[in-house]
Amino acid sequence: MNETHKAHLALLSTTLIFGFVYNIVKSLMPVMLSPLQLIFIRLLGGVLIFWLFQRLFVPEKVERKDLVMLAICGMFGFALNQTLFYEGLNLSTPVDASLIHVLNPILVMIFASFLIGEKVTWKKAGGIALGASGVLILVLYGRKASMDGNHALGNLLIFLNMVFYALYLVLIKPLVGKYHTTTILKWVSFFGFLFILPFSLKPAMDINFAAITPTAWLGIIYIIILNTFVAYLLINFALKSLSTTTVSYYSYLQPVIASIMSVTIGQGGITLPKILAAVLIFSGVYMVNRSNASLS
Repeated sequence: MNETHKAHLALLSTTLIFGFVYNIVKSLMPVMLSPLQLIFIRLLGGVLIFWLFQRLFVPEKVERKDLVMLAICGMFGFALNQTLFYEGLNLSTPVDASLIHVLNPILVMIFASFLIGEKVTWKKAGGIALGASGVLILVLYGRKASMDGNHALGNLLIFLNMVFYALYLVLIKPLVGKYHTTTILKWVSFFGFLFILPFSLKPAMDINFAAITPTAWLGIIYIIILNTFVAYLLINFALKSLSTTTVSYYSYLQPVIASIMSVTIGQGGITLPKILAAVLIFSGVYMVNRSNASLS
């Protein structure tokens, strides 16, 4: 198996991890933990694991000039990305969140165009417009379903979460060819934790650990070990061999996994507006995929 095949296998594994985590996170909030409490536990656990793993197996140092970019990636890829995701999912549903996340390839293409000069064709622009209309339907449908607009706000926060994650994928790409994956993630997770610490420390001190059930602890372990440590390792590994656009393509499978789980365990349903939003989003993704296939 060559490096490209290994990269695709890594992305498939990551997609499965991400696909299951929507419902796991939703089951923890807000009964067991608030979004800020959960993000504190996740990032603290991630930092400890990344630093220990890197110290034991990859004793590599980074150049001082690269710490600035690592800090920016930590803010985008860990602090803002994950906090917005948890706050948004707390107000929205796993199905809506996974549908919005399908916009990741389109957002990556936009940022790659501005930051590294990738050409945008009319077909790509049409795909962007279709995808944006699908997200708009989800946001407006959420507002109709909730008089206080919390559902719509949740969808908007999830969309912003996807914006920052797309920026992270584009900005981290030059670094993955220079440093080992664990070295990058050690610093990115550290800076991400520093950024969220002022906002999450007080909520973290109020955690009622006695109220967390064994099942909830299993979910927390899944989030720290698989969703944070393993998934980010696999993504950065894949970025060594594949383009950012190709890496982002695997988010197409997440709504399928999340929707199946949501319907199965009763955390969400499939409605006509959501079907329409899905059709528009996947149509936009298809157009971008067709136009951008040569990059993969």
